[in-house]
Amino acid sequence: MRTALRPGDTVALVAPAGPVPAERLDAGVAVVESWGLRVRCFPGVRARHPQLSYLAGTDAQRAAEFQEAWLDPDVKAVIAARGGYGCHRMLGTVDWAALRAAEPTLFAGSSDTTALHDAIGVHLGLPTLFSPMPATTHFDAEAAEGLRAALFTPDIVRVLRGPGAETLVPGRARGTLVGGNLSLLAAGLGTPECRQARGGIALLEDVGEELYRIDRLLTQLVRAGWFDGVHGIALGSWTGCASPESVRALVLERLGPLDVPMVWNLGFGHHAGALTVPLGVPAQLDADAASLVLDD
Repeated sequence: MRTALRPGDTVALVAPAGPVPAERLDAGVAVVESWGLRVRCFPGVRARHPQLSYLAGTDAQRAAEFQEAWLDPDVKAVIAARGGYGCHRMLGTVDWAALRAAEPTLFAGSSDTTALHDAIGVHLGLPTLFSPMPATTHFDAEAAEGLRAALFTPDIVRVLRGPGAETLVPGRARGTLVGGNLSLLAAGLGTPECRQARGGIALLEDVGEELYRIDRLLTQLVRAGWFDGVHGIALGSWTGCASPESVRALVLERLGPLDVPMVWNLGFGHHAGALTVPLGVPAQLDADAASLVLDD
């Protein structure tokens, strides 16, 4: 169940993965505060691991702050400031039993936080928001408005379709939304938090990957059975990857044999104006109309 936020609510900003650029953080906080929300920034959002510069604080610190934010009864949503790398490293440190015993909280983020989306779905059984993040270059006015609408008016935002969405394989499919960043989904195979696509509609996107690496990641998921029983596939952006035409052709070559409806460039991922898409909720993929329709 998705619960709407109200002006005056408190949200927590955490850094479960990479370090956060200060100037982008300040700008993102200002936007979220302009929605009438109180923003609680944890110290780790401005921290950096003492040895590994690509991490925002130690694994223990990042896990502790994520957990503290979740368990705070005043916090109505936990939002990742940015992705990067590091979420997989902290999952085993989180006390998931304590989080299960607490009041349900909404989580929003994307990219590397795909690992957290899966973990929350597996351990807590809660829906999450795969969304643009406040301290990133892609948190423009359109992307921010999409996140705001998903937080405040989730029952109104029902049809999701970006301006470049196209039919890849026609048809309609219904299922629970799963997936996220392709690299993180492949990295999660074999872990306790792996949430496969059976019975669902799989969302896939990535950034900065060469074509052969996308091929390898898709092949790994196919051979591992991650797509077994999938009902439909919605593809997001492939910013900084190979040409869109080559990625599109590769996706058809690798996933076309699954014979399920597919939409190209639905509008979520690493780009300006990215959509916010809930995970763990039922929806219908209308590939003929190149859209995703959320159920009540």
